[in-house]
Amino acid sequence: MDFNHVLEKCGNFGRYQWMLLLLYGCTNILSSMHYFSQTLISFTPEHWCYHPQLANKSFEEIDKIYKQFKRPHCTLLEKFDDESGIATPAEGSECREWFYRRQDGYESITTELNWVCDDAFRNAVGQSFYFLGAVVGTISFGALADRIGRLPAVLLSTFTGGLGDFITAFVGNVTFYAISRFISGLSTDTFYMLMYILVFEYLSPKKRTLGLNIVPTIFYCTGLMLSPWFALWVQTWRKYLFVASVPVLLVFAYPLLACESANWLLTRKKYDRAVKCLKRVAKFNGRQVEEKVFEDFVEFYKKKIEVEDEKLKNSNDTFWGMFKTPRLRKFTIILLVKSVIITMAFDIISRNMEGMGSSPFKLFSYTAICYVPGGLTIIAFQNIVGRKGMASLSLLVGGIITAVTGFLVAFMDAKSHALLLGIMVGLGRYGVVVAYDAEVQYCTEIIPTSVRGRGVANIHVLGYACSFLNSYVLYLATFYRPLPALFISIIMLIGAALCLLLPETLNKKLPETLSDGELFGLDEKWYYFPCWSRTRKNSNVSKQISNIQQMDKEKTYF
Repeated sequence: MDFNHVLEKCGNFGRYQWMLLLLYGCTNILSSMHYFSQTLISFTPEHWCYHPQLANKSFEEIDKIYKQFKRPHCTLLEKFDDESGIATPAEGSECREWFYRRQDGYESITTELNWVCDDAFRNAVGQSFYFLGAVVGTISFGALADRIGRLPAVLLSTFTGGLGDFITAFVGNVTFYAISRFISGLSTDTFYMLMYILVFEYLSPKKRTLGLNIVPTIFYCTGLMLSPWFALWVQTWRKYLFVASVPVLLVFAYPLLACESANWLLTRKKYDRAVKCLKRVAKFNGRQVEEKVFEDFVEFYKKKIEVEDEKLKNSNDTFWGMFKTPRLRKFTIILLVKSVIITMAFDIISRNMEGMGSSPFKLFSYTAICYVPGGLTIIAFQNIVGRKGMASLSLLVGGIITAVTGFLVAFMDAKSHALLLGIMVGLGRYGVVVAYDAEVQYCTEIIPTSVRGRGVANIHVLGYACSFLNSYVLYLATFYRPLPALFISIIMLIGAALCLLLPETLNKKLPETLSDGELFGLDEKWYYFPCWSRTRKNSNVSKQISNIQQMDKEKTYF
């Protein structure tokens, strides 16, 4: 008797599952506040070099005076004639003090430490270490989860992220800022994904798609929408980090309610603990399960694991084997590049809120609502349009919208068209949210079963590894405001084109070995989409594939 049958008897969508979904929702709120803390602490308001003769003037007057210079935010004045309105720049001197038009009085790290103009790179350097930490954390906590269990790894990784945010609140220079952001980044992905796995394993297969998409849609979105208001409420970036970090202590209550992953316990041959967890689920759900069911369950998995261990000894499939054959190599390279594109686009579009004519805090909060239609779009259309169509179309639309937004910023007055720019930013976030969600499932289905765990992890890690460039892409705005949007739109359009070179996975038997992966979608055209294509089985191609598969049995793929 396998796990799903036993779980059905214990209850696979009862009170215990609802409680797990609630904990998962809490994790989503913590994750959103943690991930985007780097955005909320580093907003840079409008600023101009300080001059004592301008101290009593309004920001509008100061802006008008400095607009006559090539670098209005970073030009130091030698003198200013109030009667004629003529300002003379200081030659060979740099600003050391600024006027800041703070958003609702909020003190960010850039305004407190004066990380603007020639020192603007300091924030980009510090923030880039966050993503380096994410790479190290994904690998380290992933390995730790396999060794000590999913639930302990959730606690440790969540606490590490909160600790990093807490330490960041006390930094005063770029060196300690980079170190603290690295610590914070260690948990970026792991505590969310490990909690996802716990919920996935204890949830009815028929309810997984709905439950695992609706919860993030509601709770992650809620965390994003509330975070900017928390920042404005506490008024300083240091206090906001306290708000974002202290709630992580709630996860230490998780073991009182949630069980360890029974599937992980089975792989570690800890059958008694797996049975104990299932009995706890049954009790929570008010189910009575005979002892004989658990005895048959343990016996079944003892035999199954013995067979799987034997298969593993005889298997030559490795992640690097995906580069040995031409078609699978092409798919793998495309998936790697696509992961980099989508991860960068998701982060940069979500953080690129300044210079849009309205408060970046409010714009960030209001456009976060796009996570709701984004999640619903995946649920409603992914099984109709297909994986390839959804991935390609979302990147195409998101890229076009982002490019248009960049051109609008370049040629329109942002303050006069703040509403239009806000709508465009929201649409851009919607497109990249759909693309990000579609990527996860599409990538998982294309990679053969024999290397799926390692393949998905490696592809995911590369995306995060390249995300350390995000802060530098955003830094381009100091030279020309639309550059970040234009850069991201170009790589999104490239990603949309690359998706067309991948095979469709909807309603198909997924590849199990590397040899299956090499032949997967062999008779499929690049323009095939399930929603409008009427595929006819070509008997000659089918025979060709059959012959290749027969011959391939005699080969070994490494």
